[in-house]
Amino acid sequence: MLLVAVSGGIDSMCLVEKVRLEGGPFAIAHCNFHLRGEESDADEAFVREWATKYGIECHVRHFDTLKYAASEKISTEMAARRLRYRWFGELCKDHGYEAVAVAHNANDNAETLILNLLRGTGLKGIVGMKKEGFIPDPDYADIPLCRPLLDMTREDIESFAEEHGLRWREDHTNAENEYKRNKIRNLVFPVFKEINPSFIQTLNSDMKRFAEFVEGYPPETFGPSVLVPPTASGSGPLPFMKPRAATVPGGYPSTNSYTVQEEEWDGSSPVIQPKGMLIMDADKAGEYYEGHWEQGDWIRPLGSPGKKKLQDWFTDHHIPVEDKHAILLIKSAKDPHHVLAVPGHCIDHSVRVTASTKRILRISTKND
Repeated sequence: MLLVAVSGGIDSMCLVEKVRLEGGPFAIAHCNFHLRGEESDADEAFVREWATKYGIECHVRHFDTLKYAASEKISTEMAARRLRYRWFGELCKDHGYEAVAVAHNANDNAETLILNLLRGTGLKGIVGMKKEGFIPDPDYADIPLCRPLLDMTREDIESFAEEHGLRWREDHTNAENEYKRNKIRNLVFPVFKEINPSFIQTLNSDMKRFAEFVEGYPPETFGPSVLVPPTASGSGPLPFMKPRAATVPGGYPSTNSYTVQEEEWDGSSPVIQPKGMLIMDADKAGEYYEGHWEQGDWIRPLGSPGKKKLQDWFTDHHIPVEDKHAILLIKSAKDPHHVLAVPGHCIDHSVRVTASTKRILRISTKND
C-alpha cells in the first residue's frame, strides 16, 4: 500500500489525483509545519476535506518547525525536510505502507541541480533526483521513495490540473525570495527561459545523461559501492587504494580537497594538530581509499566511547544532507563502511597516535 505526501499545493494534488485514478489502495500524509499561521491550518483543513470526500485515510502531523530548526542550528527548509521524511518513515513502519510517493517535478529537479552546483558537488550532485530511491533518513533508509511526477514540468502539471478540474491551495511564500530555492525559481529561471524556453527539459535531459555516465563509471575510480573484491586469498589490493610510501617517495598523491603526507615518528615531540590538519597512525590506518558517504558508514570520533553513524555525525556538526555526498572521506580497505578520517574535521579513535606509533599520516586541507 502506498503512502502519498499531500501538502495541498498543485503538485501534490496532481499526484494524489493520478494515484486515485489508478485505483490502487493508498493513504495520504499531511505535514502542518506551522510556518504560515492560519494559512497552514487552512491547508490542513483542505487536505482533510479531500480525504473525506474520497474516503481515503489521512494522517496529519503538527510540527514546531522553527523551534526544531533553532535547536539543531539548521535552516527552516532543512528542518522541514528532516521532520517530514522521518515522520513518513515512522508511518510506514507503524502502518505497513510499502513506499512513499512525493510530488517533486522536473522544475524541482532543475532547481536542485543548480543548488548543488552552487554549493559545490561531486558526481552524485549532478544527477539530480531519481524517480525511485529511498527515504533520506538513516533510520528508514530501507523504505522506497518514488517521484511519479519527476518527468512533468510545472506547465504539464498546470495543464493536468485544469483538464481534471482540480482544486488546490496556493502558498504565497512561493512568490517570496527568502529561500535560496525561491530565488532560483523566481529570479534566475526567468532569465534561463529567455535564453532557452525549454531549459527545464534540457537540464533534466542533462541529468539523465550524467546519471548514465555515473552508473557506468569505471569501478577502479568510483568508490566503495563498486569496489572489486579481494582475491580468494584475501591478499589482493582493492581498486583506488593509496600506494605505499615506498612506492611514492615523499608522500601520497593529492586529492581535490586535501593532501596526505607520511612521516617517520619517534614520539619525542607532542602531537600538535593545527587548524586544517589531522594526524593519525599510518600503520593502524593500513590500506585505505577515498570515497563518499554511503548508508551504513560509521566512525568512532577521537576520544568518544563508541561508534557513531556518520549520518549522525553530519547532523551533530550541522552539515546539510545535500552537502554530505560531496565530502571526500578516508575509508578503511578492511571495512568500506569504516571511516578513518573526515579531512578537515576528525579522525577515528582507532588510528590515534600513541606511544607505540612509528609512522604518521598528516592530512592537510588545501585551503587552510
